[in-house]
Amino acid sequence: MSNAVSPSANHNLKPLPEHTISSRLAFSGRLLKVEVLDVELEPGVRATREIIRHPGAVAVIAECPGKRFVLVRQFRKATEQALLEIVAGGLEPNESPENCARREVLEETGHEVITLRRLGSIYPTPGYNSEIIHLFHANVSAGRATHHKGDHDERICVEYFSRQEVETLIRQGAIPDAKTLSAWLLFSMP
Repeated sequence: MSNAVSPSANHNLKPLPEHTISSRLAFSGRLLKVEVLDVELEPGVRATREIIRHPGAVAVIAECPGKRFVLVRQFRKATEQALLEIVAGGLEPNESPENCARREVLEETGHEVITLRRLGSIYPTPGYNSEIIHLFHANVSAGRATHHKGDHDERICVEYFSRQEVETLIRQGAIPDAKTLSAWLLFSMP
C-alpha cells in the first residue's frame, strides 16, 4: 500500500510562510545579487536560504511572415555549450516587459516587432532565484537578419526554422533551454 498522497488531495494544504529573521548581502554584481537569509519555518525550526535576486527578463517567440521562427544560438558559459533559444534579455530599470521584448527582438535579430502577445510568466528556478521571465509571441518584420546590435559581450547567431523544425528539435532534446520550452508550450496550447 502506497503512502503517497494524490495531487488532488493536497490542494487544501498550504505551506506556511517562512519568516525572515536576518539577511545579508553576500554578492552584488552587474546582473544580480545574492542574499543569505536566516528563516524560521515554524517556532523553533530555522533554516538558511541563499537567494539570487534578479531584475527579471523577457523571452520572445519571434515569428516572421511565412511562419518562420527566429531563434538565436549563443554560447552559455554556465553550461559550457552553445544553446539554441528564443530571443531573451533582462529588464532595464523601470522598463515594461513589452518594451523590453520589442528592444530585445530588434537588438538580437534586427527584426522589428509588428504585434506582440503576452503568453504568460514563469519563475524558472524558484527554489533559489527570484527571477521572473515574461513570455511573449511576436510577429516580426520580414527579411533576414544580417547583423545584430546586442550587448558588447554577446555573440549571437540568428537562425530561422519552420514550426515543424522547432518541434522536431524540441523532441530530439536539441533545445534544452527552459524559457524556450515553456514559451513554446504556452504558444502551442489552443
